[in-house]
Amino acid sequence: MSDFSSIKSDASSRMDKTIDTLKGEFSGLRAGRAHASLLDGIMVEAYGSMTPLAQVGTISVPDARTLSVSVWDRGMAKAVEKAIRESDLGLNPASDGQLIRIPIPPLSEERRKELVKVSGKYTEAAKVAVRNIRRDALDGIKKLKKDNAISEDDEKRYENEVQKLTDEAIKKIDELQAQKEKDILQV
Repeated sequence: MSDFSSIKSDASSRMDKTIDTLKGEFSGLRAGRAHASLLDGIMVEAYGSMTPLAQVGTISVPDARTLSVSVWDRGMAKAVEKAIRESDLGLNPASDGQLIRIPIPPLSEERRKELVKVSGKYTEAAKVAVRNIRRDALDGIKKLKKDNAISEDDEKRYENEVQKLTDEAIKKIDELQAQKEKDILQV
């Protein structure tokens, strides 16, 4: 990297991607209501390789307490059912030929607390990723200083800007966590 603006834009876009990834992980944590994104992370053994569930069937939400997967290839129904059952979502699918119905059980208090812990792990992983991005950016700034491309004053100013980016990203992550926790604990 040649200058601070490229270091800063790289750090900023990587932090945004980290936040988007966290949002995706949170969408996979159910809060007691059925929504199609609940099954996003499920991979199915299809034709010798692991394939996202959405690529072997159509996911729909017939009502607030049920999901259904209409499998395109009848032979894949058992594999899809097995993948859903073995996911850590605590779901028990029932197959009816090519249509797999997945009742969404109400969350027990214990399961809610478990999901809050899982969301906490996702949050912590996102924060670690953001801190690693900050470290990379600070290393880039130090390299610019070492190569005499910037002054000490610039170095300090740039480091403060990177810290501001980091603080904003961590704040967004904490807000997402608080919102998800509220969703999970809401009965």
